[in-house]
Amino acid sequence: MPPSDRRMAERLHELIASTAPQLAPKTWYGMPAYAKDGNVVCFFQSAGKFKARYATLGFTDKANLDDGEMWPTSYALKTLTTADEAKIAKLVRRAVT
Repeated sequence: MPPSDRRMAERLHELIASTAPQLAPKTWYGMPAYAKDGNVVCFFQSAGKFKARYATLGFTDKANLDDGEMWPTSYALKTLTTADEAKIAKLVRRAVT
């Protein structure tokens, strides 16, 4: 993983682990992911691996993010600000409830 993606993945790991310690870290399709009861709830995709202009934080259908008939399940990440980290923590808490 390129250094900038690695730093972001490491920070996301710290954030997810502290927000939802019940999630187990694992590798999913070669990328960092977090599972509850064996089911992946959220995952990180490196920008470098897919030659994309941004990394992605995604949520699977096991995440409790339902909001009506349509809602986002992935988010583009170019950097992580304090405000972004607060939003991510809120999403992760909601995903595992």
